[in-house]
Amino acid sequence: MKSANGKRENKPPDLRGLPTENANAASSDFDCKSPLQIARIINHEDAKVAGAVARALPQIAHVIDWIAVALSKGGRLIYVGTGTSGRIAALDAVECPPTFNTNPKMVQFIMAGGPKALAKATEASEDSRKLGRQEMARKKPRKNDVVVGVAASGRTPFTIAAIEYARAQGARTVAVACNRKSPLEEAAEMAIVADVGAEVVAGSTRMKAGTAQKMILNMLTTGAMTRLGYVYGNLMVNLHLKNEKLAERGIGILEKAAGLSRAEARQLLKAAQPSVPVALVMAKARVTRGRAVKALQESGGHVRRAIAVARMKQARK
Repeated sequence: MKSANGKRENKPPDLRGLPTENANAASSDFDCKSPLQIARIINHEDAKVAGAVARALPQIAHVIDWIAVALSKGGRLIYVGTGTSGRIAALDAVECPPTFNTNPKMVQFIMAGGPKALAKATEASEDSRKLGRQEMARKKPRKNDVVVGVAASGRTPFTIAAIEYARAQGARTVAVACNRKSPLEEAAEMAIVADVGAEVVAGSTRMKAGTAQKMILNMLTTGAMTRLGYVYGNLMVNLHLKNEKLAERGIGILEKAAGLSRAEARQLLKAAQPSVPVALVMAKARVTRGRAVKALQESGGHVRRAIAVARMKQARK
């Protein structure tokens, strides 16, 4: 196969024999089933996904730590993928700012075919190693970055080439795949493999494989952001109050975390101009807004540490 510049690209990946491409005996004669039988079969197969992800928890935990350290040093988490895998990665990236009030540059994504491929399939681009390298090169990966390649098969040329390029530039690299011993796993420094087996509809990796990928990426970003202190207890205290729904959520968080009445929480949030982390530090450490802001700055935005810092300084007064 030749690329646009006439040079020969690597051969297309051979998917024969991969567990994710095999026919699933549990869904034999699937097209002859009733709607309830179809739903039961899919549900039964979906129940296997959590177990497959559980077997990769040690690797997931390791990568959570990598990401938290990288982000604390000003680095980035960069996802790269194609097709369903790329869309799932993009979803996780774009959900971080509204959930954790992070800078959009902190968690980024590369999608084969560009943003237009999120809404309309452009699968041809996933075969190009050249495009994978080019797109990753545009991100200028460096040693404080963590780059996560997501591919159910683990054999997507675009994603493999992007990971190889990022690793050569000194970035930490991770493979998220659903087949073992894949080229993507070989290309990356660390592999998270969720062996979900054959899909209900053979080869339709938007199903169990896609679900596994979503679960894993949820863990990576939620785990890292929690380690950075953007979660207090199990409350997402770092949310940005952009609309009425989020403002009400912020009030509810202060009620739970600080033991305030709704009126008290609303008044405190207003005094914090309105910032949930600032308000929480004010309430828990019994300090002014200025001292709460300073404590958060000193703790790098880690809410629990900021409360401890503010309390310590208040006790010295």
